[in-house]
Amino acid sequence: MAEIIQRDGTWAFDGSTVRITPGRHRCVPLFRQTYGEIAVPLEAVAGVAYEPERRRGRLRMRLREGADPLLQATGGRLPEAADPYRLTVDGDRSGVAEYVVAEIRQSLLLDQVPKEPTKTYLLPGPPVPVSVRSSDGTVSFDGTQVRIDWADTSDRVKRATGPRIIGVGDLVQVEWLPNSGHGEGFLRFVTRETAFSKLPAERDPYALDLWGSVRRDLLTALVAAAVTARLPHPSTRPGAEYTGRDRAPVTVPRQSADHHDVLLRRLRELGELHRDGVLTDEEFALTKAAVLRSL
Repeated sequence: MAEIIQRDGTWAFDGSTVRITPGRHRCVPLFRQTYGEIAVPLEAVAGVAYEPERRRGRLRMRLREGADPLLQATGGRLPEAADPYRLTVDGDRSGVAEYVVAEIRQSLLLDQVPKEPTKTYLLPGPPVPVSVRSSDGTVSFDGTQVRIDWADTSDRVKRATGPRIIGVGDLVQVEWLPNSGHGEGFLRFVTRETAFSKLPAERDPYALDLWGSVRRDLLTALVAAAVTARLPHPSTRPGAEYTGRDRAPVTVPRQSADHHDVLLRRLRELGELHRDGVLTDEEFALTKAAVLRSL
């Protein structure tokens, strides 16, 4: 057993699994504490390194592309402090960190673990059910359905449509961008009907606009990862290709008659909201223009 215990957390390697447990110190981000322990099978590891510095160093683990739904959903956009595959190491424990690295590397060599992208997820992602309250509303996922309940501060269009319930079978992809504090983020659920919609997140009834607490809004990545883990693996999606570096696939849209039908239906819905007085003239014009740009 190779193990290193630090304030940020613990890494323990038994020859087949790297068990990563977050620390309980107040400096450990809420995201890491909420995600909890992660068991990384050796076959999911692409590499590991220790980066020494003057006072402290860092352990970093790199996973094979397509192995982890969390990395797939977040596309490498998690803040460094929230990255579960990074561990800050005190200077006097550098020898232990180097030993852990050596043990993992030796096992990778002996087991001849490939570095190529995986064809299936090797980690399960966050457990369900999972529910997160964000600045734009509460999003929940029970393993089969996503539910969004809008907050009082959500856009009028969203609140007028009521709670949004989306089945996993209707989803094509999950898009996630963190709220950095300098720019708003979003969590968007892309369905077959909305794949070509270009509505901004603040008006999209299939997206949470993340503009409030950076610390809490970051938890929406847990929902994104849990849903992603239950969608078809990127390697099986038609029209998708890897970008490399643990990022979400680039999906090449395919125009069809269905696309225009969806947009026309969306325009009719907007017209009804406008006639009912839910949308002002300005709101209707802006939203209609966004839909028409997709035609």
